[in-house]
Amino acid sequence: NQPSWNSLVEMKGVSTVVMTTLACELPELGKLSGKAISALVGVAPMNRESGSWQGHRRITGGRAVVRQALYMAALSACRYEPQLRHFFKSLKAKGKPGKVALVAVMRKMLVILNARKRDAEAMMASA
Repeated sequence: NQPSWNSLVEMKGVSTVVMTTLACELPELGKLSGKAISALVGVAPMNRESGSWQGHRRITGGRAVVRQALYMAALSACRYEPQLRHFFKSLKAKGKPGKVALVAVMRKMLVILNARKRDAEAMMASA
């Protein structure tokens, strides 16, 4: 099962610390959909509305240890991973606050890592 985890380190910002954290704290990685894994970690925006009152969407719940590791990885990825750097800059250009844009990068990283893990496991199973 090790090669499927090694495929995650190819993304800039994902170090052995992040990979180990994901392996220990998020064994569901690669088995759930992107939306489900984002909600499980707690980086999916949730509504808190009642009746006519409408507030802002916020991230809530989830696994704090994974979220902390993804935060540090997202800081690095915003600088060195071209796809995520462009995504972060486009959100900032639309007027999003920095932390909101960074959480969006965290969510996008998690969805990409989830897909890479799923694909690596599928390749191992077919080989």
